Amino acid sequence: MNKKKWLILVAAIIFTELVGGLSGLLAGNSRSIYESFDKIPLAPPGSLFGIVWPILYLMMGVSLFFIITGNIRQTYKRNAYLLYAIQLLLNFTWSLIFFGGNQMGLAIINILALDIVVAYQIFYYHKLSKPAAYLLIPYLVWILFATYLNIGFALIN
Repeated sequence: MNKKKWLILVAAIIFTELVGGLSGLLAGNSRSIYESFDKIPLAPPGSLFGIVWPILYLMMGVSLFFIITGNIRQTYKRNAYLLYAIQLLLNFTWSLIFFGGNQMGLAIINILALDIVVAYQIFYYHKLSKPAAYLLIPYLVWILFATYLNIGFALIN
């Protein structure tokens, strides 16, 4: 891989990680808020989130790299970038709504929209770059699990 592609890869990863980190920072002390909830079945320890999210953001950044550097028509790339931006915005705002705003009901709507967008993003990316699509599957699985947690916490807290 040439130097330009390495820079694109690093930039895509750093950008995605920064957005995720900023969301967590702006949402407040999400770990202590999470620990204060009455737990539902399968609720993981709060420490797990700090491990999983950076890995998922890394995979999202690499997925974006495959789209940026792929031999893909500009029209399709623009649509891919738009999907990426929408899902990243929904992801970013979920923490602010759920933890920062303590609006679990609104967070359910947000995360359901995120689930739909990411599922469609995987479908769309699969036509453009299979590696880009496959890298997003763990993310979809995790946010579907987060949807379960969001709904469960909203019901009992």
